[in-house]
Amino acid sequence: MTEHAYDKEDREAVYRVIAERRDMRHFAGGTVDEEVLARMLAAAHQAPSVGLMQPWRIVRVTDSALRQALHDHVEVERRNTAEAMGERADEFMRLKVQGILDCAEVLVVALGDDRERHVFGRRTMPHMDLASVSCAIQNLWLAARAEGLGMGWVSLFVPAEVATLIGAPAGAEPVAILCLGPVTEFYSRPMLEQESWTSVRPLGELLANNVWPG
Repeated sequence: MTEHAYDKEDREAVYRVIAERRDMRHFAGGTVDEEVLARMLAAAHQAPSVGLMQPWRIVRVTDSALRQALHDHVEVERRNTAEAMGERADEFMRLKVQGILDCAEVLVVALGDDRERHVFGRRTMPHMDLASVSCAIQNLWLAARAEGLGMGWVSLFVPAEVATLIGAPAGAEPVAILCLGPVTEFYSRPMLEQESWTSVRPLGELLANNVWPG
C-alpha cells in the first residue's frame, strides 16, 4: 500500500463497479437525468488517449427517426450475422443483441476524421486510436453502472452506413452504438454466459510470465 492509495471503502467501490459492469440488452425505458448524463460524458472525456489525441466523437441521438433507422440497420446486420453463424444461426437469432428502441438514450461513438495527423504513439500501431476510444467507452460504462444505469455496446452494423446516417465526414468511423438507460435489474453474470452462448475464461488461462500463455 502506498501513501497515494484511496481508503479501503473507496478502493472496494472501484473494484465493485468493475466487477458488476454488464453489457446490457434489456432496458426499462425511462429517461436519464441531464446532469447525470453530463457527468458520464465528462468521465468518458477524461479517458486516456495515445498522444492525447482524444479521437472520440460522440453523437447523442435525440431524433426518433434516426433512432429507428439505426435499429433497422442493426436488424439487417443481425440477420446477416446469423447467416454467417452456420449451425448456430437459430440459436443466435434467439439472443437479444440490442435495445435501441427500448433504452432511454442512444449514443453513437466514432473515431474522428482528423486522427491521421496524430503520429505520436501511432506510427507503428495506428489502431491505438481505437484503443483510446475504447477507454472512453469503458469510462462511460463504469460511470453508468455507478449511477445505476445500464449500458450496452452494439457492434452489429456497417460503419460506413452508420456514418451516413449521422452525417459523419469522410475519414470518420463509427465503432459503437451505445444503448443507455434504466434497467429492471443487472445480469448476475454476463448475458452471453447466462444464455449458454459461451463462458468466461479464467484469468489464469490468459496470463503468463515472460512467454506466451499456453
